[in-house]
Amino acid sequence: MTEQHEEHERQEHRFERGTDGPKVIVAGVDGSESSMRAAAYAAGLARRQGALLALVYVQPVMTAGAALGAPVAETTDEIAEELVQQIRESAERLKGIFEVRWEFHTFRGDPYNGLLKAADELKADAVVVGASEQAGHRIIGSVAVRLVKAGRWPVTVVP
Repeated sequence: MTEQHEEHERQEHRFERGTDGPKVIVAGVDGSESSMRAAAYAAGLARRQGALLALVYVQPVMTAGAALGAPVAETTDEIAEELVQQIRESAERLKGIFEVRWEFHTFRGDPYNGLLKAADELKADAVVVGASEQAGHRIIGSVAVRLVKAGRWPVTVVP
């Protein structure tokens, strides 16, 4: 293989972000009102851009309930199943009116690291999250603020 051909092969397989608009939009969902608004906003972006909407639920690994013996894994699996069901029902209601390609993914961990991993693995061009509804996040920083500070993709925070 010539040097030029090898360079062309490397460039052809290189991932480029933001060349013609987003191809993959990641939206974090957890069942909260703000996350569902973020998913709806991201769906509109995906539809207009012809992008894939990757809805991501991050299952907590360990909580105080787990330390006390509560069945956390079962509970978070149920939440994920309920979210998928809600999303499917919404997609079905809008069929023929509002078409968007979407996938549902579950990652484990804390919300920030889970969304970080999801956006990297799914090669996100943009990330959409709901604004935090917890007062304590004003002091220590919300997931949204931390994602913005990561500076790896455009991040939209939906109120």
